[in-house]
Amino acid sequence: MTVYLVGAGPGHPDLLTVKAARLLDTADVVVHDRLVDPRVLDLIAPWAEVIDVGKRPGGPADAQDRIHRVLVAAAGRADTVVRLKGGDPFVFGRGGEEAEALRRAGVDVEVVPGITSAIAGPAAAGIPVTMRGHASGFTVITGHQDPTADRPIDWEAAARLGTTLVVLMGASRVAHIADQLMAGGLAADTPVAAIESATTPHQRVKRTTLGELPGLPVLAPAVLVIGTVAALDVTDSGLSDLVTQLADDNGGVKWHN
Repeated sequence: MTVYLVGAGPGHPDLLTVKAARLLDTADVVVHDRLVDPRVLDLIAPWAEVIDVGKRPGGPADAQDRIHRVLVAAAGRADTVVRLKGGDPFVFGRGGEEAEALRRAGVDVEVVPGITSAIAGPAAAGIPVTMRGHASGFTVITGHQDPTADRPIDWEAAARLGTTLVVLMGASRVAHIADQLMAGGLAADTPVAAIESATTPHQRVKRTTLGELPGLPVLAPAVLVIGTVAALDVTDSGLSDLVTQLADDNGGVKWHN
């Protein structure tokens, strides 16, 4: 019995890895998160047992422990279990915790990496997270830190890194993030991009500055990009083709930059 921790990528099913798609087509049980794109779920074999364990705001405090129990129980009755997680399992996906819980229960675990939205979100908006003359590195930060963490995020230190800042799960905290970064010395005119629902038919790109960010409505799920690259749009032809394809597939849905 093996549980595969599979990254579902940023949204569009074409951005799944080949191995992820193959596992969805052969798994006995698929345990998935709430935000996995429905078109990805459509790739699951029709005979598979499908379990939604997506956490929701205001859910039970032991939600993660319940997921661990679901996975262990599924592994006990099926040969191949897929734990399908948005993006990459090990980038703010709690995949490490799930792997540890499964190993403690004597269950074999294999990780199938996925394309993280920390890179795919900006790319879908034509934003390179690194680019000569702009940024020689990028830093990925959660905007929704575990309140029990011993060390809170030092946003002022992040402001001094000199890298592109990519913030995941920060849609509801844009005002706090902007205030902390400006307190750390980041200029108010620093470009910011918010990419909502990246690579899906609902993708929307909003561009602003750090000083104006607190007044910008940002809908989750969203990726925030902070730094000079956020003002760029060097849209790759392949991504342009993907945008066109998605619009055509969804009755002419328009994508906004």
